[in-house]
Amino acid sequence: MKIVIVSDAWHPQINGVVTTLTEVSAWLTEQGHEVSCINPELFKTFSCPGYSSIQLAPFSHNKIERLLLDTQPGAIHIATEGPLGLAARKFCVKRNIPFSTSYHTQFPEYINMRIGLPTAITYRFLRWFHSGAECTLVTTKSMKTLLGNEGFENLKVWSRGVDSSLFYPRNQVTLKSENPIAMYMGRVAVEKNIEDFLTLDLAIDKYVVGDGPDRARLEKHYPDTTFVGFKKGDELVEYISSADVFVFPSTTDTFGIVLIEAMACGVPVAAYPVQGPIDILEQGVTGVMDDDLEYAVTQALKLNPEDCIQAAKQFRWEHCAKQFQDWLIPIPESMYKALCQREKHKMAKDM
Repeated sequence: MKIVIVSDAWHPQINGVVTTLTEVSAWLTEQGHEVSCINPELFKTFSCPGYSSIQLAPFSHNKIERLLLDTQPGAIHIATEGPLGLAARKFCVKRNIPFSTSYHTQFPEYINMRIGLPTAITYRFLRWFHSGAECTLVTTKSMKTLLGNEGFENLKVWSRGVDSSLFYPRNQVTLKSENPIAMYMGRVAVEKNIEDFLTLDLAIDKYVVGDGPDRARLEKHYPDTTFVGFKKGDELVEYISSADVFVFPSTTDTFGIVLIEAMACGVPVAAYPVQGPIDILEQGVTGVMDDDLEYAVTQALKLNPEDCIQAAKQFRWEHCAKQFQDWLIPIPESMYKALCQREKHKMAKDM
């Protein structure tokens, strides 16, 4: 089957959306599918205000029309609600072509944190966006309930995975300390609620692995924390493996792939009892969730790393990709043939 995925998030960005789509695309290709991703690299782009690493393609409609007509996919999945997602949605809705979408990011809460826009406004837009899809894929049962309460329909759970060939405990100790090492890994931005981690009043050494728009400010205000920037591959895993506890202060993530990556390296997690952690962690076994983050950290330090390693094994990219494949909405071949004939006829009349 020819599968087209439309995503405003793509390489070189480092985030859960890009990781998920990359892993899923690779598995689908191995199964014999022809997978292509319409992404910002194919267009003239502009930097997103406040996020220079995110490139947006606002004038993409005509090119997306040509790409989708030329490709004649057997299924279309729209992964993001940005300019490319909007253009692909318009193409499909206008021509009654079925498609699926996915909900990766809690934009209502993120935007509210950044500029104070009421979440109700953003949820209204997102409801409209996803209402055109045959189904919308969400990360966990908690997210399905949350979005269902916001009026979203046709929701399907689509889990996540971890690369066990990369994420496993390393013997090499990259970091050494007399105190327990507490680590945050991910985007350094206000919506990640990192300051709840940075202000912990405990006898721990704090490390932040990652980068983002708030790094310079936070690094200046919290000189007792070590900011190491983005790390990849084996170097990243060596950092994680050196931690005694992984601290996940976010209250807005839809999943948190970093949680299972830390667990796979034998690092227990301290988090708030919110969507994401409550679907992934086993309380008192692989992590501790509590409204008091300091308490969660001190208790998580007592957990058995081996339990974390074993629990992470249930999150496999193969399973994630199979779920994605199962929820794809096939486009009848006759529908696209008729569509292309109409478009060619229209173009001939316009010439």
